[in-house]
Amino acid sequence: MSLLLGCIADDFTGGTDLAGTLSAEGMRTVQSIGVPDGPVADTDAVVIALKSRTAPPAVAVAESLAALRWLRAQGCQQYFFKYCSTFDSTPAGNIGPVAEALLAELGADFTIACPAYPENGRTVYRGHLFVGDELLSESGMKDHPLTPMTDARLLRVLQPQTRLRVGLITHEVVATGSAAIAAACRRAAAAGTGIAIVDAISTADLRAIGNACTGMLLVTGGSGVALGLPDNFRRSGELPATRDISSFPRIDGSAAIIAGSCSTATRAQVAQWLRHHPGFRVDVLRLLEGADISGEALAWATTQHGQPVLIYATAAPEDIRAVQAAAGTQAVGAQIEQTLADIAAGLVNAGTCRLVIAGGETSGAVVKRLGLRALSIGPVIEPGVPWTCSIDAQPLALALKSGNFGSRDFFEKALASLP
Repeated sequence: MSLLLGCIADDFTGGTDLAGTLSAEGMRTVQSIGVPDGPVADTDAVVIALKSRTAPPAVAVAESLAALRWLRAQGCQQYFFKYCSTFDSTPAGNIGPVAEALLAELGADFTIACPAYPENGRTVYRGHLFVGDELLSESGMKDHPLTPMTDARLLRVLQPQTRLRVGLITHEVVATGSAAIAAACRRAAAAGTGIAIVDAISTADLRAIGNACTGMLLVTGGSGVALGLPDNFRRSGELPATRDISSFPRIDGSAAIIAGSCSTATRAQVAQWLRHHPGFRVDVLRLLEGADISGEALAWATTQHGQPVLIYATAAPEDIRAVQAAAGTQAVGAQIEQTLADIAAGLVNAGTCRLVIAGGETSGAVVKRLGLRALSIGPVIEPGVPWTCSIDAQPLALALKSGNFGSRDFFEKALASLP
């Protein structure tokens, strides 16, 4: 059977977020790490997770097109380009360049852009993105070490990234329902708009937007807007009204938390863990001086006698900026990612089989270092973060958490949620 929905995510935690959303809505979903080598059986949706958010635009476009071509070969009926609910990318992209390239490849001339995820505090109103009660530009994202977001007006962020005309569908339209949204999309496309930012301030808004996307070849957004897509396939009879997809294997063994994100949420989670449990801090300055931080971290882990361990490079924004000024933003990021990935691999080799990874770039580095190719989707820990299980390697349970997601006690909650 052909796939119903083919998805491309610009980072690994985003891919897991989307896969968890679709799975919770009754779609059998597999997350692929990179473009699969061959067909994927017994699934309704495939999410191809890339590590393209901070790549040069040409690289991000090439990788995204390769993913799209594989999905088209599987006969997908609809395609979804997933990016972060904080709409972050580099100044040159990559949301605009990738969306434009995907539309051109598909021969389509219009799509929407909706990063809203109210359940996690992301809303869009009058084209402005809010994180909780703050504008994006006033939230912790303004200090992101790789993709700082200093403008909350999404039209102003997206328009310089694309040659397509960017427009806006306001909440006054969205609040009137899916038929009105679909009509507004048709009017925008007829007027020459290529990408329309769509307001959303509630889950009901997201479902209405998703329902309005029936027949739209390409949809782009955060995982929230995908909430309404499975219902479209149910109405057409291609997806069962109900389906039990809740099974998840028991994976026994020790656990570890690897935190590379410096977001406000992850910093709070690290601090909460350290109040009651030990942790190993990656000293970035010593790392850059050539110290064997991986060896030190693994040696320290052996002294914890099988208890869950936290190994973290999480730091305050001012500390990160000081190190970046001395060694360069990209160089520091790559070194930290590689070190955390090496530590994760060492822990797995020593018997760890439950991993919580905090941060999109960190998750991508770890998953690639472990050589994983595909993940099945398990129970949701908190909105946007399910447990996953490797399906092409030794059994590993992984929770790939966006740096911005999760409550203060997320780490404890994640480890307690597995049998």
